[in-house]
Amino acid sequence: MEPDLHELLRTLRVWDPAVTDLPPFDPDAAPADPLPLFARWLAEAAEAGQPEPHTMSLATADAEGLPDVRIVMLHGADERGWSFATHAHSRKGRQLAVRPYAALAFYWPVLGRQVRVHGPVGVAPAEEAQADLHARSTGALAAALTGTQSEVLPSPEELAQASQAAWEQARHAPETPAPSWTLYRLRPNEAEFFQGHPDRRHIRLRYRRGEEGWTRNLLWP
Repeated sequence: MEPDLHELLRTLRVWDPAVTDLPPFDPDAAPADPLPLFARWLAEAAEAGQPEPHTMSLATADAEGLPDVRIVMLHGADERGWSFATHAHSRKGRQLAVRPYAALAFYWPVLGRQVRVHGPVGVAPAEEAQADLHARSTGALAAALTGTQSEVLPSPEELAQASQAAWEQARHAPETPAPSWTLYRLRPNEAEFFQGHPDRRHIRLRYRRGEEGWTRNLLWP
């Protein structure tokens, strides 16, 4: 018997005190650049026990402007941009080729925090993409070598066969290149930090990039 969705939703809580600690956040003490604050919040989320704090929602749009979103892993963040990777022929890769602009969203419920970032997306040099791939696990390389991402899969058996062959290749030749593997960098022009408050007086701190650097503003929650 299927659950009553509406009844189930009424029983669920956000930021249950048993598992969530809402820390104070003083926006006046925030750094001038969003990257140091993000690094601090990511480290604090990991220390607080947030599972997979480096995963994020990646939003793109297709040629018609229709939105799309999925969960991916952050590969790095520095002055060049916030990086993630995929195959150039994947659905998101094709969308970024047409519309090289994206948005990222991190959610760490253990601390009641969100970080949202958006801006133009560029492609890193191919040698950097391959170095990024080969610095990861054997499983990551095997996945990159398996099939054609986002294409129609005829059967689970075909996936099993391709995956087994890719794992063998990755184990015996760990430097095997995956030519379509692409490292993307989003250069943020806006970043927003959200800290939940137990009395719903949530803090939203927005950074915007201008010609002379970053400006900061508070937003109504």
